[in-house]
Amino acid sequence: MAPVTSAGTTRSPAPRPPPSPPTRVTLAGTDPRRHPVLRFLPSRSARPAKEWLIFVAASPWFLTSETAPGATPAADRADDSRTRVYCFPHAGGNPRTFLDWQAGMGVDGRIFAVCPPGRGHRFREPAAATVAELADGAALAIALDAAPDRPFVLFGHSFGAALAFEVARRLDGVPGLAALVASGCSAPSLLPTPRVVEAARLEGRRFTEAVGFFGGLPPEVLQDEAMQELLLPHLKADFAMVAGYQYRPAGPLRVPLTLLNGIDDPHVTTASLAPWARECPGEPTRHWVDGGHFYFEGRPHTVTDVLRPLARAARREAATPARDEYVELI
Repeated sequence: MAPVTSAGTTRSPAPRPPPSPPTRVTLAGTDPRRHPVLRFLPSRSARPAKEWLIFVAASPWFLTSETAPGATPAADRADDSRTRVYCFPHAGGNPRTFLDWQAGMGVDGRIFAVCPPGRGHRFREPAAATVAELADGAALAIALDAAPDRPFVLFGHSFGAALAFEVARRLDGVPGLAALVASGCSAPSLLPTPRVVEAARLEGRRFTEAVGFFGGLPPEVLQDEAMQELLLPHLKADFAMVAGYQYRPAGPLRVPLTLLNGIDDPHVTTASLAPWARECPGEPTRHWVDGGHFYFEGRPHTVTDVLRPLARAARREAATPARDEYVELI
Protein backbone atom coordinates (compact mmCIF):
# COMPACT_ATOMS: atom_id res chain seq x y z
CA MET A 1 0.00 0.00 0.00
CA ALA A 2 1.33 3.42 -0.96
CA PRO A 3 2.09 5.76 1.97
CA VAL A 4 -0.35 8.63 2.73
CA THR A 5 0.86 12.21 3.27
CA SER A 6 -0.47 14.59 5.91
CA ALA A 7 -2.63 16.25 3.23
CA GLY A 8 -4.42 12.96 2.52
CA THR A 9 -2.88 12.35 -0.87
CA THR A 10 -0.89 9.29 -1.72
CA ARG A 11 2.60 9.21 -3.11
CA SER A 12 4.54 6.45 -4.75
CA PRO A 13 7.46 5.03 -2.79
CA ALA A 14 10.88 6.26 -3.82
CA PRO A 15 12.48 4.01 -6.40
CA ARG A 16 15.09 1.64 -5.05
CA PRO A 17 18.63 2.44 -6.15
CA PRO A 18 20.11 -0.01 -8.62
CA PRO A 19 22.40 -2.65 -7.14
CA SER A 20 26.11 -2.03 -7.12
CA PRO A 21 27.87 -3.41 -10.18
CA PRO A 22 29.27 -6.91 -9.69
CA THR A 23 32.81 -7.30 -8.46
CA ARG A 24 34.44 -9.82 -10.74
CA VAL A 25 36.65 -12.34 -9.02
CA THR A 26 38.52 -14.73 -11.27
CA LEU A 27 39.84 -17.95 -9.79
CA ALA A 28 43.27 -17.94 -11.34
CA GLY A 29 44.25 -21.26 -12.84
CA THR A 30 40.71 -22.52 -13.39
CA ASP A 31 39.23 -23.24 -16.77
CA PRO A 32 36.06 -21.13 -17.22
CA ARG A 33 34.70 -23.75 -19.61
CA ARG A 34 34.55 -26.25 -16.75
CA HIS A 35 32.67 -24.06 -14.30
CA PRO A 36 29.40 -22.23 -14.97
CA VAL A 37 29.14 -18.56 -14.11
CA LEU A 38 27.74 -18.34 -10.59
CA ARG A 39 26.31 -15.25 -8.90
CA PHE A 40 25.40 -14.90 -5.28
CA LEU A 41 25.08 -12.20 -2.64
CA PRO A 42 27.59 -13.00 0.11
CA SER A 43 26.24 -10.56 2.68
CA ARG A 44 24.73 -11.94 5.87
CA SER A 45 22.55 -8.82 6.07
CA ALA A 46 20.91 -9.76 2.79
CA ARG A 47 21.16 -13.55 3.05
CA PRO A 48 19.90 -15.21 6.23
CA ALA A 49 22.61 -16.84 8.30
CA LYS A 50 20.57 -20.05 8.44
CA GLU A 51 20.62 -20.30 4.67
CA TRP A 52 24.41 -19.96 4.67
CA LEU A 53 24.73 -22.73 7.23
CA ILE A 54 22.45 -25.04 5.26
CA PHE A 55 24.52 -24.34 2.16
CA VAL A 56 27.77 -25.11 3.95
CA ALA A 57 26.40 -28.25 5.59
CA ALA A 58 25.27 -29.44 2.17
CA SER A 59 28.74 -28.99 0.63
CA PRO A 60 30.57 -32.31 0.41
CA TRP A 61 33.89 -30.48 0.64
CA PHE A 62 33.61 -29.49 4.29
CA LEU A 63 33.28 -31.16 7.66
CA THR A 64 32.59 -28.97 10.68
CA SER A 65 32.04 -29.62 14.35
CA GLU A 66 28.31 -29.31 13.70
CA THR A 67 28.44 -32.43 11.52
CA ALA A 68 30.68 -34.37 13.90
CA PRO A 69 29.18 -37.14 16.08
CA GLY A 70 27.80 -35.77 19.33
CA ALA A 71 27.91 -32.13 18.21
CA THR A 72 25.19 -29.65 19.15
CA PRO A 73 24.21 -27.76 15.98
CA ALA A 74 22.18 -25.11 17.82
CA ALA A 75 25.17 -24.05 19.91
CA ASP A 76 27.52 -24.21 16.95
CA ARG A 77 25.30 -21.93 14.87
CA ALA A 78 25.14 -19.25 17.54
CA ASP A 79 27.94 -17.23 15.93
CA ASP A 80 28.60 -17.60 12.22
CA SER A 81 30.81 -14.52 12.08
CA ARG A 82 33.82 -16.48 13.34
CA THR A 83 36.80 -16.67 11.04
CA ARG A 84 36.63 -19.89 9.08
CA VAL A 85 39.81 -21.95 9.11
CA TYR A 86 39.90 -24.37 6.18
CA CYS A 87 42.26 -27.24 7.02
CA PHE A 88 43.88 -29.44 4.37
CA PRO A 89 45.15 -32.88 5.48
CA HIS A 90 48.48 -34.51 4.72
CA ALA A 91 48.76 -37.29 2.14
CA GLY A 92 46.48 -40.11 3.26
CA GLY A 93 45.31 -38.04 6.23
CA ASN A 94 41.84 -38.13 7.76
CA PRO A 95 40.19 -34.69 7.66
CA ARG A 96 38.05 -35.55 10.68
CA THR A 97 41.07 -35.25 12.97
CA PHE A 98 40.97 -31.48 12.46
CA LEU A 99 37.60 -31.30 14.21
CA ASP A 100 39.35 -32.00 17.52
CA TRP A 101 40.97 -28.57 17.19
CA GLN A 102 37.69 -26.67 17.46
CA ALA A 103 37.84 -26.49 21.26
CA GLY A 104 41.11 -24.56 21.02
CA MET A 105 39.67 -21.94 18.67
CA GLY A 106 37.03 -20.62 21.06
CA VAL A 107 34.87 -17.79 19.75
CA ASP A 108 37.51 -16.60 17.28
CA GLY A 109 37.58 -19.32 14.65
CA ARG A 110 35.62 -22.23 13.27
CA ILE A 111 37.39 -25.27 11.86
CA PHE A 112 36.32 -26.46 8.42
CA ALA A 113 38.05 -29.72 7.53
CA VAL A 114 38.48 -30.05 3.77
CA CYS A 115 37.53 -33.49 2.46
CA PRO A 116 38.77 -34.23 -1.08
CA PRO A 117 36.71 -36.35 -3.48
CA GLY A 118 37.37 -40.06 -3.19
CA ARG A 119 38.10 -39.79 0.55
CA GLY A 120 35.99 -40.23 3.68
CA HIS A 121 32.29 -39.70 3.10
CA ARG A 122 33.12 -38.92 -0.56
CA PHE A 123 34.66 -42.34 -1.22
CA ARG A 124 32.24 -43.04 -4.09
CA GLU A 125 33.40 -39.97 -6.02
CA PRO A 126 36.32 -40.16 -8.44
CA ALA A 127 39.48 -38.80 -6.85
CA ALA A 128 41.34 -35.88 -8.39
CA ALA A 129 44.17 -36.94 -10.67
CA THR A 130 46.40 -33.90 -10.15
CA VAL A 131 47.13 -31.28 -7.51
CA ALA A 132 45.86 -28.62 -9.92
CA GLU A 133 42.51 -30.39 -10.34
CA LEU A 134 42.13 -30.80 -6.59
CA ALA A 135 43.06 -27.16 -5.95
CA ASP A 136 40.53 -26.01 -8.57
CA GLY A 137 37.70 -27.86 -6.84
CA ALA A 138 38.64 -26.78 -3.32
CA ALA A 139 39.10 -23.15 -4.35
CA LEU A 140 35.69 -23.04 -6.01
CA ALA A 141 34.00 -24.58 -2.96
CA ILE A 142 35.64 -22.06 -0.61
CA ALA A 143 34.89 -19.14 -2.93
CA LEU A 144 31.21 -20.08 -2.96
CA ASP A 145 31.30 -20.02 0.83
CA ALA A 146 33.11 -16.68 1.03
CA ALA A 147 31.58 -13.49 2.41
CA PRO A 148 33.32 -10.11 2.60
CA ASP A 149 32.32 -9.67 6.25
CA ARG A 150 33.44 -13.18 7.28
CA PRO A 151 37.20 -13.76 6.89
CA PHE A 152 38.88 -17.10 6.35
CA VAL A 153 42.31 -18.62 6.84
CA LEU A 154 43.88 -21.51 4.94
CA PHE A 155 45.88 -24.11 6.88
CA GLY A 156 47.61 -27.18 5.50
CA HIS A 157 50.04 -29.76 6.83
CA SER A 158 52.70 -31.46 4.70
CA PHE A 159 51.07 -32.18 1.31
CA GLY A 160 48.07 -30.24 2.61
CA ALA A 161 50.27 -27.15 2.92
CA ALA A 162 51.23 -27.34 -0.76
CA LEU A 163 47.56 -27.79 -1.64
CA ALA A 164 46.53 -24.86 0.58
CA PHE A 165 49.16 -22.74 -1.18
CA GLU A 166 47.74 -23.61 -4.60
CA VAL A 167 44.24 -22.81 -3.34
CA ALA A 168 45.50 -19.47 -1.98
CA ARG A 169 46.87 -18.63 -5.42
CA ARG A 170 43.47 -19.26 -6.96
CA LEU A 171 41.67 -17.26 -4.27
CA ASP A 172 44.14 -14.37 -4.11
CA GLY A 173 41.90 -11.29 -4.26
CA VAL A 174 38.70 -13.00 -3.14
CA PRO A 175 37.16 -10.98 -0.27
CA GLY A 176 37.85 -12.51 3.12
CA LEU A 177 41.13 -14.37 2.52
CA ALA A 178 43.20 -13.29 5.53
CA ALA A 179 46.20 -15.61 5.86
CA LEU A 180 47.93 -18.82 4.79
CA VAL A 181 49.50 -21.15 7.35
CA ALA A 182 51.86 -23.84 6.03
CA SER A 183 52.88 -26.63 8.39
CA GLY A 184 55.58 -29.25 7.92
CA CYS A 185 56.26 -28.47 4.28
CA SER A 186 59.25 -27.26 2.29
CA ALA A 187 58.75 -24.37 -0.10
CA PRO A 188 56.53 -25.30 -3.08
CA SER A 189 59.29 -24.43 -5.53
CA LEU A 190 61.29 -27.36 -4.11
CA LEU A 191 58.47 -29.89 -4.49
CA PRO A 192 58.18 -32.74 -5.08
CA THR A 193 61.15 -33.94 -3.07
CA PRO A 194 63.22 -36.84 -4.47
CA ARG A 195 62.16 -39.05 -1.56
CA VAL A 196 58.46 -38.57 -2.37
CA VAL A 197 59.04 -39.27 -6.05
CA GLU A 198 60.93 -42.46 -5.22
CA ALA A 199 58.28 -43.63 -2.73
CA ALA A 200 55.51 -43.08 -5.27
CA ARG A 201 57.20 -45.55 -7.64
CA LEU A 202 57.30 -48.38 -5.11
CA GLU A 203 54.72 -51.11 -4.59
CA GLY A 204 53.57 -53.36 -1.77
CA ARG A 205 55.80 -53.81 1.26
CA ARG A 206 58.50 -51.56 -0.19
CA PHE A 207 56.02 -48.70 -0.46
CA THR A 208 54.81 -49.30 3.09
CA GLU A 209 58.37 -49.22 4.42
CA ALA A 210 59.16 -46.04 2.49
CA VAL A 211 56.03 -44.34 3.79
CA GLY A 212 57.00 -45.32 7.32
CA PHE A 213 59.82 -42.78 7.12
CA PHE A 214 57.29 -39.97 6.76
CA GLY A 215 55.37 -41.05 9.87
CA GLY A 216 51.65 -40.76 10.42
CA LEU A 217 50.92 -44.48 9.92
CA PRO A 218 49.92 -46.20 13.17
CA PRO A 219 51.97 -49.31 14.05
CA GLU A 220 48.86 -51.50 13.74
CA VAL A 221 48.59 -50.50 10.07
CA LEU A 222 52.24 -51.27 9.40
CA GLN A 223 51.77 -54.73 10.93
CA ASP A 224 48.35 -55.64 9.50
CA GLU A 225 48.23 -56.55 5.80
CA ALA A 226 44.42 -56.44 5.74
CA MET A 227 44.42 -52.86 6.98
CA GLN A 228 47.11 -51.99 4.46
CA GLU A 229 44.96 -53.30 1.63
CA LEU A 230 42.16 -51.05 2.83
CA LEU A 231 44.08 -47.85 3.56
CA LEU A 232 47.21 -47.82 1.43
CA PRO A 233 45.58 -47.42 -2.01
CA HIS A 234 44.40 -43.93 -1.02
CA LEU A 235 47.82 -43.09 0.37
CA LYS A 236 49.50 -44.43 -2.78
CA ALA A 237 47.22 -42.26 -4.92
CA ASP A 238 48.07 -39.19 -2.84
CA PHE A 239 51.80 -39.86 -3.16
CA ALA A 240 51.43 -40.25 -6.92
CA MET A 241 49.58 -36.93 -7.06
CA VAL A 242 52.27 -35.18 -5.01
CA ALA A 243 55.02 -36.73 -7.14
CA GLY A 244 53.35 -35.22 -10.21
CA TYR A 245 53.06 -31.73 -8.72
CA GLN A 246 54.29 -29.00 -11.05
CA TYR A 247 55.18 -25.70 -9.41
CA ARG A 248 54.47 -22.63 -11.54
CA PRO A 249 56.54 -19.50 -10.84
CA ALA A 250 54.28 -16.51 -10.20
CA GLY A 251 54.14 -13.30 -8.21
CA PRO A 252 53.78 -13.36 -4.43
CA LEU A 253 50.46 -13.76 -2.69
CA ARG A 254 48.78 -10.69 -1.25
CA VAL A 255 48.16 -12.32 2.14
CA PRO A 256 50.62 -12.95 4.99
CA LEU A 257 52.24 -16.35 5.40
CA THR A 258 52.94 -18.23 8.62
CA LEU A 259 55.26 -21.25 8.73
CA LEU A 260 54.79 -23.79 11.53
CA ASN A 261 57.18 -26.70 11.98
CA GLY A 262 58.48 -29.25 14.46
CA ILE A 263 62.07 -28.81 15.56
CA ASP A 264 62.83 -32.50 14.97
CA ASP A 265 61.01 -32.80 11.64
CA PRO A 266 63.42 -34.56 9.23
CA HIS A 267 61.47 -33.35 6.19
CA VAL A 268 62.04 -29.62 6.57
CA THR A 269 65.11 -27.52 7.22
CA THR A 270 65.80 -23.83 7.47
CA ALA A 271 67.17 -23.99 3.94
CA SER A 272 64.13 -25.79 2.50
CA LEU A 273 61.81 -23.25 4.13
CA ALA A 274 63.71 -20.18 2.92
CA PRO A 275 62.16 -20.01 -0.61
CA TRP A 276 58.71 -19.63 0.99
CA ALA A 277 59.65 -15.95 1.37
CA ARG A 278 59.19 -15.50 -2.39
CA GLU A 279 55.56 -16.56 -2.12
CA CYS A 280 54.31 -13.83 0.24
CA PRO A 281 54.34 -10.01 0.34
CA GLY A 282 56.77 -9.83 3.28
CA GLU A 283 58.95 -12.07 5.37
CA PRO A 284 56.87 -15.01 6.65
CA THR A 285 56.24 -15.48 10.35
CA ARG A 286 58.04 -18.59 11.61
CA HIS A 287 57.09 -20.81 14.53
CA TRP A 288 59.17 -23.77 15.72
CA VAL A 289 57.66 -26.16 18.26
CA ASP A 290 58.89 -29.31 19.97
CA GLY A 291 58.26 -32.50 18.04
CA GLY A 292 58.72 -34.12 14.66
CA HIS A 293 56.73 -34.09 11.45
CA PHE A 294 53.46 -34.76 13.29
CA TYR A 295 54.31 -32.51 16.22
CA PHE A 296 50.61 -31.79 16.89
CA GLU A 297 49.54 -35.38 17.60
CA GLY A 298 48.09 -35.33 21.10
CA ARG A 299 48.96 -31.63 21.35
CA PRO A 300 46.48 -29.68 19.21
CA HIS A 301 47.32 -26.49 21.10
CA THR A 302 50.61 -26.31 19.18
CA VAL A 303 48.51 -25.41 16.15
CA THR A 304 45.53 -23.63 17.68
CA ASP A 305 47.84 -21.32 19.65
CA VAL A 306 48.98 -20.04 16.25
CA LEU A 307 45.65 -20.18 14.42
CA ARG A 308 43.51 -18.51 17.06
CA PRO A 309 45.34 -15.12 17.13
CA LEU A 310 45.25 -15.04 13.33
CA ALA A 311 41.53 -15.77 13.36
CA ARG A 312 40.91 -13.13 16.02
CA ALA A 313 42.86 -10.44 14.13
CA ALA A 314 41.09 -11.27 10.87
CA ARG A 315 37.71 -11.11 12.59
CA ARG A 316 38.43 -7.70 14.08
CA GLU A 317 39.58 -6.32 10.75
CA ALA A 318 36.49 -7.66 9.00
CA ALA A 319 34.25 -6.00 11.60
CA THR A 320 34.79 -2.60 9.97
CA PRO A 321 31.69 -1.59 7.96
CA ALA A 322 31.77 -2.39 4.26
CA ARG A 323 29.19 -2.00 1.51
CA ASP A 324 27.24 -5.03 0.32
CA GLU A 325 28.33 -6.18 -3.09
CA TYR A 326 27.64 -8.93 -5.51
CA VAL A 327 30.43 -11.32 -6.35
CA GLU A 328 30.65 -13.07 -9.67
CA LEU A 329 32.73 -16.21 -9.93
CA ILE A 330 33.92 -17.43 -13.29
